[in-house]
Amino acid sequence: MNEEKDIYILGISCFYHDSAAALLKNGEIIAAAQEERFTRIKHDDKFPTQAAAYCLSHAGIKVEDLQSIAYYEKPFVKFERLLTTYIKTWPRSFVSFLKAMKVWLKQKLWIPSIIRKELGFKGEIYYVEHHLSHAASSFFASPFKKAAVLTVDGVGEWATVTYGIGDGSSLKILKEIHFPHSLGLLYSAFTYYLGFKVNSGEYKVMGLAPYGEPKYTEQVRKLVDVKEDGSFHLNMKYFGYEYGLRMTNKKFDKLFGAPPRKPETKLTQREFDIARSLQYVLEEILLKTVEHIHKKTGEDKLCLAGGVSLNCVANGRILRESSFKKLYIQPASGDAGGAVGAALFVYNTVLKEKNDYEMKDVYLGPDFSENEIEKLLDGNKIKYKKYDEESLFETVANYIDDQKVIGWFQGRMEYGPRALGNRSILADARNKENWQRVNLKIKFRESFRPFAPSVIEEDISEYFDLDVPTPFMLLVAQVKKDNIPAVTHKDNSARIQSVSKDENYRYHKLISTFKEKTGTSVVINTSFNVRGEPIVCSPLDALKCFLRTDMDILVMGNYVVNKSDINKEALKDSIDYEQAFEKD
Repeated sequence: MNEEKDIYILGISCFYHDSAAALLKNGEIIAAAQEERFTRIKHDDKFPTQAAAYCLSHAGIKVEDLQSIAYYEKPFVKFERLLTTYIKTWPRSFVSFLKAMKVWLKQKLWIPSIIRKELGFKGEIYYVEHHLSHAASSFFASPFKKAAVLTVDGVGEWATVTYGIGDGSSLKILKEIHFPHSLGLLYSAFTYYLGFKVNSGEYKVMGLAPYGEPKYTEQVRKLVDVKEDGSFHLNMKYFGYEYGLRMTNKKFDKLFGAPPRKPETKLTQREFDIARSLQYVLEEILLKTVEHIHKKTGEDKLCLAGGVSLNCVANGRILRESSFKKLYIQPASGDAGGAVGAALFVYNTVLKEKNDYEMKDVYLGPDFSENEIEKLLDGNKIKYKKYDEESLFETVANYIDDQKVIGWFQGRMEYGPRALGNRSILADARNKENWQRVNLKIKFRESFRPFAPSVIEEDISEYFDLDVPTPFMLLVAQVKKDNIPAVTHKDNSARIQSVSKDENYRYHKLISTFKEKTGTSVVINTSFNVRGEPIVCSPLDALKCFLRTDMDILVMGNYVVNKSDINKEALKDSIDYEQAFEKD
């Protein structure tokens, strides 16, 4: 009797931002990671050599065992869009054209040869359109057999917004909006204008919005003509991204009364109000769009993906106010998720394999053994204590209650932009001072930025105006209790992570133990990193981050390190001292 051979498909996304690799085994995602976690370069866009190597190593296979590789977009179609746009906007586009051509002619047009060279792969390579990859990353990972699908981002090849229907192994796009008209680029334009970095600072704009009033909605509406069905058209005379290296231009500056804010300068009420106005208009457009999709498809379930789907404030309104009854949002909705989506599309739609897979968690990255953790600590002469399971949770819960800030490093690393209890910094949500302490002394980031609460799933509706699980921290809802001020934003909202015993037993156990002690089943959860650095991947990454911040306690597996026990002078003889204390 011949055993059926396992089908392995490697998905790849790269050369824009957040490069990633993801591996499917018989339609199930078994490993996935962003390249930045290995290179330590935030939003690394290079070919995901290390991420791909991790995926293959985790599965215990070689590259020749892959059935195929799936790439998350069609490079030649994207190149056609660039050339068409440069010709249309010539000669203003000359400088941008020269800069882009250097990259495209040297690298981005040669995806097949790069894949074969980097991985030594000789088999079939599939190219899946960018927004189709996004759509597949949500629908084929969702629990739904049939659903409407909406993707919204900056731009893929031509599309910036698509909607369609997923049904079994079929996924069809019904309508698209094309570049340069883009909600993602609209949001990025304001990100640039407000003094933040495009493709990484958009969530800061979302965080600013609750501090403001929608006083600039009329100006924002002059930028975008919106129809009742949610389709829209940007007034391109205010934008520079179609032909230049700036997102906005002088007409945009005149409309809003000033040039762009210089990065790192003081934020004023004006910036808060502009951010609030933008967020208001974005939500308005998305709500019109999803209502139109509901009407056209007749479906009551909706899958979301694309970078704009990380706007958890808008997601919360879609859940509360739209006609859709159920929502699934791909947790890696940005470009990293394209690696997952491309592979899922090939498995389901190209190969037409039967698939009942549901992406229930994002713990798809590397994990590390007790031996590896102990070897690192001993090798660096770090004093530690190893606990058994029960006493570990009791000890850490006591530390949180004593207002200690915890670096919590457990199991497999998360895939996507959120730390969800395996690479997290934890603190007591009851103490409002922890908001500023963690922001300024540990994360080294702006004081206005909110923190997310983690709550055990069974208690979510006790603390928040929400009655569905939100395991991926992608929904915002109102806070019902006043005893968790450190995770309550200016407008009484919170971006919530619900923690399931089935999906993350150790994190659930810790918060449950904290509840037994304090009566509160909510903690602060922010990603284990400092500003400008990717989330930690390895025990060494965690130790370095711990040593250069004001974190009090480091917990790696069952090993606990207390900052007060560390003698920095003694570390000078250790092999990793220079790395641990190197300057950013």
